[in-house]
Amino acid sequence: MPNSPRAGQPAAPDELIDPQALLAAYHDVRPDPADPAQRVAFGTSGHRGSALRASFNADHILATTQAICEHRAAAGVDGPLFIGVDTHALSAPALASALEVLVANGVDVRVAPAGEATPTPVISHAILAHNGHGAVRGGGRAGGLADGIVVTPSHNPPADGGFKYNPSHGGPADTAATSAIQNRANALLEAGLAGVARVGHAQALAAATVHDFVGAYVADLPNVVDLDAIRSAGVRIGVDPLGGASVRYWQEIAERHKLDLEVVNTAVDPTFGFMTLDWDGRIRMDPSSPFAMASLLRLAGSFDVALANDADADRHGIVTPGAGLLNPNHYLATAIAYLFAHRPGWPAGAAVGKTLVSSGMIDRVAAHLGRGLVEVPVGFKWFVDGLLDGSLGFGGEESAGASFLRRDGRVWTTDKDGVIACLLAAEMTATTGRDPGVLYTELTGRFGSPAYRRVDAPATPAQKKILSALTPEALGATTLAGGKVTAALSAAPGNGAPIGGVKVATADAWFAARPSGTEDVYKIYAESFAGPDHLASVLAEAQALVDAALARG
Repeated sequence: MPNSPRAGQPAAPDELIDPQALLAAYHDVRPDPADPAQRVAFGTSGHRGSALRASFNADHILATTQAICEHRAAAGVDGPLFIGVDTHALSAPALASALEVLVANGVDVRVAPAGEATPTPVISHAILAHNGHGAVRGGGRAGGLADGIVVTPSHNPPADGGFKYNPSHGGPADTAATSAIQNRANALLEAGLAGVARVGHAQALAAATVHDFVGAYVADLPNVVDLDAIRSAGVRIGVDPLGGASVRYWQEIAERHKLDLEVVNTAVDPTFGFMTLDWDGRIRMDPSSPFAMASLLRLAGSFDVALANDADADRHGIVTPGAGLLNPNHYLATAIAYLFAHRPGWPAGAAVGKTLVSSGMIDRVAAHLGRGLVEVPVGFKWFVDGLLDGSLGFGGEESAGASFLRRDGRVWTTDKDGVIACLLAAEMTATTGRDPGVLYTELTGRFGSPAYRRVDAPATPAQKKILSALTPEALGATTLAGGKVTAALSAAPGNGAPIGGVKVATADAWFAARPSGTEDVYKIYAESFAGPDHLASVLAEAQALVDAALARG
């Protein structure tokens, strides 16, 4: 799909949302549960939609929260529920709806003061700390087992809302949990919300307990990133939170840990009117997009390293003076190479976790390090158990999401943490004297320089269903761009889970195809260690193979 001619340009007034119209639709529009597009649907990151499309309205949140209350009770989760929101316009009213149901169900709710935004990783950190995985070794939980909710559509456009559940392990809920919650929520929608318990908003606010998320998280950061090294080296850091939940956190990090860190954009605006437009001409707070990051890129030369997060701070963007905005795959490989060489407290058997559409550079780095590689389907939920028990030192996705262990080898978060991924870039610069862009170039000199690209192609819902169940045999590929196919997969090699598509590999290239969970397109990811021209051939053959398979049905 071609880029918009407006990509990378500042948003114009007529391209901004009307927050008041959005809020009115949230309260006034009643979804039709007979319409599939208006039902609760948990994807890889919870339920997402927009009040203007009748897919994220008060009824959705009331029903989903009641379903979560029933699910946690059935699972024996009897402690506090930590809830956080990002800065999207729909997040605050959704928090209000959720609180009314949580309190009515007798849940001990922990919230930030005065509706303050809370990043996704901070909720994971709070859950784990309460459940005995905090900074004090051997600390046990008190007051029951905790879980959490984060109200966020991540980097999605300003008109969108999102709602996701993190069980007591602190990370994204697995498919069994999300299916149960989704099905019960839709049943409640069909029943006209009969069965949903709810109290008045004033009563809900009075019953909720205010929690110091900022203090607990920021104070613990030296246990996961070497902030002393950053401070001692005088690394000059610029940060653009892109108007998201991390604004207050970065300010507190700079002040508490006395870093040479400037938050270059402190604006919080539900229209996100300070953003530059993404590739398709829409506003999207994606720190891995050079178009969305255009403002920070212009400041790159002013800092040793410049950093950004999306709206809920579970994604990272890394900018260096020489390399500009690092491709997420490049940074993941660099972070892995650095961490496993600079974390002597990590378990000797801790492996590297990657999604199957992440770069093959990670495979080569892991092999060089002598570390196991666990390749899983798309979705951070697949890394939760490994990060929790320390069998994974690092888990990362090609979409700029990652987390890793504390410096002593214990769990930090089991959800993506864009804040520590950003701080790690400053630590690398401090301890090696070379920024992550330079460090990645050194990796290419050792392992080769891969070309990587993702393309989207139109697909009907019926075609997407075919693709999600496609087998390598049905694809019928024996060669790819002149190379012999060495692997053809419909299940991830790291855990045997279905990938919802296919992956085909040769000795020096691969492609993967899978349907989008939110749009009528399918995605082809491809990489070649034989150069950009070879990558173009891989992509062309991959799309022809997939289109032929879809035509056959």
